[in-house]
Amino acid sequence: MTDATVSADQPTSDAPLPLSAIGGHRIASLDFIRGFAVMGILAANIVAFGQPFIAYMWPDAFLTPHGETSNWMWVAQFVLIDAKMRGLFTILFGASMMLFLEKAWERGSGRRLQAKRLLWLLVFGLIHFFMIWRGDILILYSIAGFAAMAFVKMSAKRQMVLGLVGYFIGALFYAAFMIFPYMIAETDIGTTPEMAEIRADMASETTLEQAKAAKEAQIITEGNYLEFVHYNLTEHTWDPLFSLLLFAFETLPLMLIGMAFYKLGLFSGGMNRSKMQIWGWIGVIAGSLLTLPVALWALEDGLNYWGTLAAFVGISPLPRLPAILGLLALLAVYGPAATGWLGQRVSAAGRMAFSNYLGTSILMLFVFHGWAGGLYGQLTRPELYLVVLGAWAVMLLWSKPWLERFKYGPLEWIWRCLTYGKMFPLKR
Repeated sequence: MTDATVSADQPTSDAPLPLSAIGGHRIASLDFIRGFAVMGILAANIVAFGQPFIAYMWPDAFLTPHGETSNWMWVAQFVLIDAKMRGLFTILFGASMMLFLEKAWERGSGRRLQAKRLLWLLVFGLIHFFMIWRGDILILYSIAGFAAMAFVKMSAKRQMVLGLVGYFIGALFYAAFMIFPYMIAETDIGTTPEMAEIRADMASETTLEQAKAAKEAQIITEGNYLEFVHYNLTEHTWDPLFSLLLFAFETLPLMLIGMAFYKLGLFSGGMNRSKMQIWGWIGVIAGSLLTLPVALWALEDGLNYWGTLAAFVGISPLPRLPAILGLLALLAVYGPAATGWLGQRVSAAGRMAFSNYLGTSILMLFVFHGWAGGLYGQLTRPELYLVVLGAWAVMLLWSKPWLERFKYGPLEWIWRCLTYGKMFPLKR
């Protein structure tokens, strides 16, 4: 599969060196970081797997008691995990797009092949969203990836500047979008006669979310699988579009940052290791310290509906960015050196990140749904984290033996065959 005019899509002088020039360092670094991220994403998402979806942000939606210990766990997850893993994974997606295009350019192909790859990712995302779990990010990555392709030939410096400026503008948009509703619903501003009707509508929305959570719980615990799919198709038809409109202001900028870091050599050992360590620790510590007051404010405010939404969507995007970038730098430094038993297995999980991401959703389907394990709405927050540990063990135990026998993860192989339109050998 080649483009009709190859020369128009060849890399410019700013494009990364061929893989042969740097060995396997780049892929090894990406694999380890992807493995870390795909495991971390489960830790972030577990609440939305085992409890009503809105409980991810709003603890009052839990169907089990959420006492003081669980509240502090909410704080810890907010500071250390929430949105950090998604941000990390989004940056990696941008870097992986450059890696894929680099290989395509070497073979005389280009962006047309990448577009086909993203189109099939969209199909996987739609299946995931409607038939398995509504927390899908593949739809968002696919569509944002199409937009990101317009920037692949841009210099690394311009990609980085556009990414950082775009992220900052997006953060301002989120703040304006979420803080004002909180002020109306939860502060004295909403008690004025002019705001009375709006405040009443917002209170009704909270009640509506509770009713939706109850209906969803009934479908998952008492209904069969086909009823669950029908519920998603009819009640959440346009949710992917809403998610795209909401998170595109974060996703596309982070993809551009990932492309820039790829070109600058973050994943190939091309950046100063000592400086990466220093700036990495500064970013993680500073980002966490800046995020902690947001979590403590939400806790002190009672973890109410509009307060938690404001904390997650409106206030935390800017303070968490240093933590995301710092964590990325540290993992890029230490990842290639993680050659022990655990490091090898994390890297193997990263090489099969697509299979592990969707595979985890399928596993959780069988753990929580009433027609299977039946644990939906039954576990407290600490107990949900035990499920995370079990799923991590599954990822680490199966990924490496699989890759010792096969060239690709199962879904990676299917995705590759669909992208290229031919069958590739799977067994080694």
